[in-house]
Amino acid sequence: MKQLLNQSDDLTRRRFAQGAASTFLGVGMLPALSSNMLGAGKDAATARQIATAKRVIYLYMSGGMTHLDTLDLKPGAETQGPTKAINTTADGLQISEYLPQLAKQGHHLGIVNSLSSKTGAHQQGNYLMHTSYEMRGTIKHPAMGAWLMKFSGKDNMTLPANVVIGGGSRHPGAGFFESSFNPVSIGDPNRGLQNVKTRLAEEDFNYRLGLSNKLGKKFREEYGKKDVRAYSAMYDDAVKLMKSPDLEAFDLSKESEKTREAYGDDRFGQGCLLARRLVESGVKFVEVSLGGWDTHAQNFVRAPQRCDTLDRGMATLISDLDARGLLDETLIVLTTEFGRTPRINQNVGRDHYPKAFSCAFAGGGIVGGQKYGKTNETGEYVVENQVNPADINATIGYALGLPLDQVLYSPSKRPFTAAHKGQPIYDLFV
Repeated sequence: MKQLLNQSDDLTRRRFAQGAASTFLGVGMLPALSSNMLGAGKDAATARQIATAKRVIYLYMSGGMTHLDTLDLKPGAETQGPTKAINTTADGLQISEYLPQLAKQGHHLGIVNSLSSKTGAHQQGNYLMHTSYEMRGTIKHPAMGAWLMKFSGKDNMTLPANVVIGGGSRHPGAGFFESSFNPVSIGDPNRGLQNVKTRLAEEDFNYRLGLSNKLGKKFREEYGKKDVRAYSAMYDDAVKLMKSPDLEAFDLSKESEKTREAYGDDRFGQGCLLARRLVESGVKFVEVSLGGWDTHAQNFVRAPQRCDTLDRGMATLISDLDARGLLDETLIVLTTEFGRTPRINQNVGRDHYPKAFSCAFAGGGIVGGQKYGKTNETGEYVVENQVNPADINATIGYALGLPLDQVLYSPSKRPFTAAHKGQPIYDLFV
């Protein structure tokens, strides 16, 4: 009887959420009661769990991170080259010698060595990894940060809930959602959030703001469409932020020199530090980008350089979050658009290779110290537990407790789900 009452309460909550979403989110929603009712979304993941993570720090390796020189070593293989494997703090788990600090966090890592896709171009691969959908000329799909905002709203009502640090030019952003779901872009983490302070006296600023609202009132009433509402809301949010003490979350000067040095004196490392400050202040989704992985030439010179930057930033981020008691509720994702060819080319480089590549998770309910999936002895193709970019996004959504089978409609009335047909990698959580 108690179970039936709980189910009834759950159905009531769902119906209320669906009605509220229809009213406030500006999109239609189908009931998430049966996968057979979802039309185009019937093949989507139907799992819904209590969230193991409250927020995400998404570390994106732009350009195609080489899997054989980072997370999927093949000692003794002709494709391996000079890169050596080293042990981590987890039994049986090895990664690249170029990632010695990250190896000390091996007990936190859930490494996926069986990623595969058919998209070997940078822009298209980037888009697929961020959205779970192939790039189309007729529609732009939302990235995972926008889906999280759509379903879960904000924790801190002053700060933006979705932030991208570095490399935002190719980011799909809010897609077909309202512009208010777009990430706030930070170019240089050392400079923080720019142009948020006014030189005007408060009295003058308030007068001008009031005048602007008065002049725009008739227009808003006559053209009260969602884009106009989003534009007005953007101004309201900006004013709140300008006057809020929470703005200090963007100020890295508040950190000690020792902490800043530990993360690395580069934009990626400082971006990881900024990401920690932001999630600590209630920002839900922060992406930090590290480019330069397109190693068609001199792979064994350039890959170690990229790894050195990644190693300091990510390892310190994991350690810092753990020391502050934030790692268990913060999901860290390390990913890229595709891997690099196992076969070394004539320029001692590795070319684009979507057939097999790797990513990693830490924190946020992930059971560390494990690898999922496997490539063959030369790293050329997946032989066990193959997954695709949509599965990675489904895993993120699963950790966040998002309704992966919930269908939202685009303005053209086409149905979409957060991770398309992706299925969570449940083994990472057990």
